[in-house]
Amino acid sequence: VAAAVAWYTEFLGVAPYFTRPGPGGGLGYAKFRTGDQEAELAIADRSFDRSGNGARPGGAILHWHVDDLDATLVRLASMGAREYEPVIEHGPVTTAAVVDPFGNLLGIMHNPHYLQVLDSRRAVASQA
Repeated sequence: VAAAVAWYTEFLGVAPYFTRPGPGGGLGYAKFRTGDQEAELAIADRSFDRSGNGARPGGAILHWHVDDLDATLVRLASMGAREYEPVIEHGPVTTAAVVDPFGNLLGIMHNPHYLQVLDSRRAVASQA
C-alpha cells in the first residue's frame, strides 16, 4: 500500500488527505481527493478485497477525465502502468484503461461533455 500511495501521489500531484494503518501496523488505507470535482480515490490493502480476485487486475473501471489522453497514457506507461483497454473512440468521448503496477485498473477519458458541464458550473458559481 505504501508503494501504491507513493505512486499515486506522484501521478496525481497530491498527497492523500487521509491514511489509516492496516494489518501489521503498516499503511493499510489511503484516500486522495483530486481533479476539478475533488473526486475520491482510495487505495486499500488487499486483505480488504472480498472479491476473491487474487492477484488479477481488479476493480471497477471508473474513467477519470484528463485534458490530454495521449500524454497521460505516455506518462502512465513511463511510470510502469500497462495497457488494459486500448484507446477507444465513442463519438466525441475517448477512453482507455491501464493496470497500475499494483494490479488496479485505472480508466481515463477525454470528454468534451464533461468540460461543458464544468464550465457551466463555474459560470453559475461566479454569478452567486
